[in-house]
Amino acid sequence: MSERQAARRADGAEAGGGRREFLGAAGAAAAALALPQAARAAGSDAVRVGFVSPLTGPLAGFGQTDPFIIDLVRKRTGGKLKSGASTLALEILPRDTQSDPSRASQLAKELINEHHVDLMLATSTPEVVNPVADACEAAGVPCLSTVDPWESWYFGRGAKPGQPSPFHWTYHFSFGVAQFAAMYLSIWDLMPTNKVVGALYPNDADGNALREHLVPALEKAGYKVVDPGAYQDGTTNFSAQIQKFRSAGVQILTGAPLPNDFAVFLRQAAQQGLARQLRIVTPAKVGLFPSDVQALGRLGLGIATGAYWSPAFPYVSPVAGVGGQQLVDAYQKASGKQWTQQLGASLSLFDAGLGALARSGAPKDRNAVIQAIRELDVVTTVGRVNFRDGPVPNVATTPLVGAQWLAAPSGSRFPLEYLTVEHADDPKVRIETRLHRYHI
Repeated sequence: MSERQAARRADGAEAGGGRREFLGAAGAAAAALALPQAARAAGSDAVRVGFVSPLTGPLAGFGQTDPFIIDLVRKRTGGKLKSGASTLALEILPRDTQSDPSRASQLAKELINEHHVDLMLATSTPEVVNPVADACEAAGVPCLSTVDPWESWYFGRGAKPGQPSPFHWTYHFSFGVAQFAAMYLSIWDLMPTNKVVGALYPNDADGNALREHLVPALEKAGYKVVDPGAYQDGTTNFSAQIQKFRSAGVQILTGAPLPNDFAVFLRQAAQQGLARQLRIVTPAKVGLFPSDVQALGRLGLGIATGAYWSPAFPYVSPVAGVGGQQLVDAYQKASGKQWTQQLGASLSLFDAGLGALARSGAPKDRNAVIQAIRELDVVTTVGRVNFRDGPVPNVATTPLVGAQWLAAPSGSRFPLEYLTVEHADDPKVRIETRLHRYHI
């Protein structure tokens, strides 16, 4: 039995008989997708939660699983929220940013001014999260967000190192530079290389934050980082960057390109001889989802990225009562699509957000809600969220572990597997396979 088959068999045994019951419930939740307002509560006393994410556009991979998660939360809560001695109607209002930062801001303002949300939830990249958080900060509405490197969220919105936080109403839990560094260095140490790293960082919030804060950590660890400079999102010719990487002997590739830009880069790298030189390819922000990797064809096999959730994570959602392989099986049965790591991340946002509303004792009192967020300490599907111990005010960090895209065994339902290869940032996460060399 191969190590991958053994891991899958262990997953199945771990899920136990409760999986069938959960799959049935989740299937019923998925059927309700045709009636997305079925679980919405009416009346002025309803607790209203906005949920903003990218369902369409270049970042649509992040939002693919969100309708399933929202329906699951509606079903598991029954459209109710218990807080203190009261049980209130719960209304979840999802919105699609279409991957447009301006639209993200506009949607947040509509949810605040027209729907009077009591709590805003936002997820998936600075292009979504930052404008939503800014709108909430300006309006005095509690906001929780995730899946955006915390330095991009914190410093990208105007906070300054060593100075008091300028934010009162907005809180964020996610991985950051320390988690990226631990994950990358752990992956890179699994295979002999010349320790020369090519950095593909665009001129945007993610790229600038990682260039400023991550590169020094990599260099301190003994790696030579070749950075050809910031480029604009949407670049169609990467010949200059590729030539610099080839000349420097780069064997490790990292960066934070948009998915479409990375596809262009990698195809040109193959045409110009760089791809054959690489041993390890570890981008951020791309290669996170099956659709990203499948779009690259054979060039996508062997890409390793940071996993902010996978079925190898041992944590159980306090809202849905499940996690890991049970959540994966339910989604795949309901949707017919392969799981993505955003399943656990989006569910964790409800774990933290609804947990704060419940603990507030007064979920329609913004001051009570923000105080509950400030004191939040809860184990979610992605791990512990605790703002009291964050690296800076308003921020809590969550784990990031290394995982690699490999061809699935013959006869598998999906052509690719995404398996963990290291867990330096959270040893509780199960390692599923060894690191394989990138090659074409």
